[in-house]
Amino acid sequence: MMPKRSNCPISNVLDLVGDKWSLLILRDLTFFGKCTYSELQTSDEKMATNILSNRLERLELDGLISKEPDKRDKRRKVYRLTQAGLDMMPIMLEMMIWSSTYEPVTNTHPEVVERAKNDRENLIKDLLAMMKDREV
Repeated sequence: MMPKRSNCPISNVLDLVGDKWSLLILRDLTFFGKCTYSELQTSDEKMATNILSNRLERLELDGLISKEPDKRDKRRKVYRLTQAGLDMMPIMLEMMIWSSTYEPVTNTHPEVVERAKNDRENLIKDLLAMMKDREV
């Protein structure tokens, strides 16, 4: 874990996920159902393999994700959000809302933004249920 720069709560979050890539990994695990290294490599942002490896390791050390062997193929690792990672979901939803307001040309589905604004609790429940379904 990185040493804290200050006791500011915003600085604390930035120490964990304030780089260019960490939130994108959390996004892919949360919203796109990606859970393996090779799936995470297919993101539109084309993250370099060394960066992906480094960020996955940091997110695991910081307690936002966990890594375990795939039940179907023990050679492959599966990444999952920890409770701390799951608790980033409202922050990411707020970022989506903000982005859709100030940069409306995004690939976010308008119904997701609408639910994030008006039915957040049920949207989060649905997202958590989808993640749980993927674990089976």
